[in-house]
Amino acid sequence: MSQVRELGDERYVSLETFRKNGEGVKTPVWIAPDPDGALLYVYTNRTSWKVKRIRNDSHVKLAPCTATGGVTGDWVAGRAHMIDDLTAAAPGFDAIIAKYGWQMHAGLFLSRLSGRYADRTIIEIQLGE
Repeated sequence: MSQVRELGDERYVSLETFRKNGEGVKTPVWIAPDPDGALLYVYTNRTSWKVKRIRNDSHVKLAPCTATGGVTGDWVAGRAHMIDDLTAAAPGFDAIIAKYGWQMHAGLFLSRLSGRYADRTIIEIQLGE
């Protein structure tokens, strides 16, 4: 099984992004593989700090983790970029919704109520340096 499929099948993955000073920041995230198994998608808010760090430095690391961020497997390096266009991000949203089902729908509903729905985005990750 490929690393993309293995990480994409995990319930939670720790996403490490990097500050300008090189310090890593780890965040547990929802993740899903693309249908072709070449990329990984992460759902987030486009105003989050991890998005700002990725825009500054596209290098990321990923590892399987618990819901609270406790790493349970090996780290894998990758490159991330933001999909700013919601139409282009549709495959990522579809993959996350297919994997997380009612939980994702509940999250989207709450984001509509809170006024943050327009801030949703997808991070696309390709493994390897």
